[in-house]
Amino acid sequence: MRVRLALGSILAKLAPILMRRRTKIAQRNIELCFADKTPKQREKLLKDHLRALVQSFIDRSVIWFGSPADIEDFVTVSGLEHAHHYTDQQQPIMLLAPHFIGLDAAASRLTLAGPEGGTIYAEQRNKLIDDFVRLGRGRFHNVHLISRKDGVRGLVRLIKQGMPIYYLPDMDLGRRGAALVPFFGVPAYTQTATAQLARQFNLPVLPVVSTWDPATGKYHVQILPPLTTFPDPNKTLEEDTAHLNELLEQWIEPRAAQYYWVHRRFKSHPPGQPSPYES
Repeated sequence: MRVRLALGSILAKLAPILMRRRTKIAQRNIELCFADKTPKQREKLLKDHLRALVQSFIDRSVIWFGSPADIEDFVTVSGLEHAHHYTDQQQPIMLLAPHFIGLDAAASRLTLAGPEGGTIYAEQRNKLIDDFVRLGRGRFHNVHLISRKDGVRGLVRLIKQGMPIYYLPDMDLGRRGAALVPFFGVPAYTQTATAQLARQFNLPVLPVVSTWDPATGKYHVQILPPLTTFPDPNKTLEEDTAHLNELLEQWIEPRAAQYYWVHRRFKSHPPGQPSPYES
């Protein structure tokens, strides 16, 4: 642990050079989403984010290749009873996982706890890297990695078989099938499929919040009780999706440095408007 933390500290200082483009994206996202903070506060948030992000990559050495006992010690979890209440009866659920840097730690720890389930997976361009990532993410309890190219169709098959799905609701996948709703006060195209799936199959939606502790170097995964305000069939899909972003903000705020700010969350924009990432 000491070696990994020391390595993470060193590489985080080099991140603005080694990850120049991603650092600029994160900086811009933080400027947009935390306009009320001072430049000094945003600078610290960016620095803390790069530190956590770099560590998450180093820690995959344990998460993807450590023994089950190593992972259980490295990644603690609470709230499993909320999920097992349904999975023990083979009732499908949606484990709603925002893009925190501990996303892989949470996924590995939850698949270790079981049962069989599935998630959408973005295929890597390099086949060797793709095989490497699949090996790490599919270690326990027969994890079904559904290609993003297949959309939600693969997940639907698993839902109909009574399996839980690990669902990431906050990527910018374009304007198609998305509603333009606020995310930290900034209009963001957000997929309505999250609400559609939950409504269509009457899925209990259980948020999964992962947190890295810089003091110990360990992760904690919290499964929250099923949401009571999402989805809401009395709302339009756009209203439901806007409320989802409000919930995301509530989970992100206490650990803002650990959200995946290097993703171009606002890359899609209305026709005629410039990209917020253009210099």
